[in-house]
Amino acid sequence: MITNNLNDLLNKLDDNKIFYRLSKVRPEAIMVEVAVPGQRWEIEFMEDGSIEIEKFISAGGDLYDERELEVLFNEFSD
Repeated sequence: MITNNLNDLLNKLDDNKIFYRLSKVRPEAIMVEVAVPGQRWEIEFMEDGSIEIEKFISAGGDLYDERELEVLFNEFSD
């Protein structure tokens, strides 16, 4: 089922017990962030009625301990 309706999507995610959260990172869109094993999706419902979907797929990577936090902050902090 393809939907342009935010509420329809949220109901479908609930019915299928798929974790999501709502956020807003742009003034013209509402984002549904979906987490499933090995993937994260960002589904944005735009003001003009269009939908943008971005998928982040993990190929199964290395696991790190808490020392990796310092690396992350060093690389991605302003």
